[in-house]
Amino acid sequence: MKKAIAIFCLAVTSVLTAFAQKPIHCLIKTSLGDIAIELYPTKAPVSVANFMKYVDKHAYNGSSFFRVCTPVNEATRKVKIQVIQGGNMPDSLILDSIKIETTKSTGLLHQNGTLSMARSGPNSATSQFFICINAQPALDYGGARNPDGQGFAAFGKVTAGMDVVKKIQSQKDDAQYLVEPVKVYEINRVE
Repeated sequence: MKKAIAIFCLAVTSVLTAFAQKPIHCLIKTSLGDIAIELYPTKAPVSVANFMKYVDKHAYNGSSFFRVCTPVNEATRKVKIQVIQGGNMPDSLILDSIKIETTKSTGLLHQNGTLSMARSGPNSATSQFFICINAQPALDYGGARNPDGQGFAAFGKVTAGMDVVKKIQSQKDDAQYLVEPVKVYEINRVE
């Protein structure tokens, strides 16, 4: 009997572990097209849970991609990156900031299409996120883009729609801020 219970418990644990490791899929609908993403709750549970709180409350609906880093507007910076940044919203919708999950702890690096949390200082990420264009190792733990060396919290990747990401990056900007932000109509789970 003990052996049967142990086998049953092992089977349940295996199923729960497999379920927990399953990526979450979402679709970002923008005024320039759709971006499909997948998130990794097992590797970056805090960042994914935070992002999904905003998604499930429909808080991203009506927000925008508002900032772009390009080879041209980064030309004078010592450490150059290429990203698009979105997720701006009214202060009334902003949740508490979250603890950073560094790439050292998650193993998720800033590659082409990586989704990551924007932040201004340690443990300051809220709603804003960015998508990498090309590999951006300066954003990883120990990278030179952020003076504290903690990097940024990668938590997912684009699975379709990098053409839309590049289209957003190519829009006219003034000191990295888009002259006409690209509207985010909605971000929803895809089952």
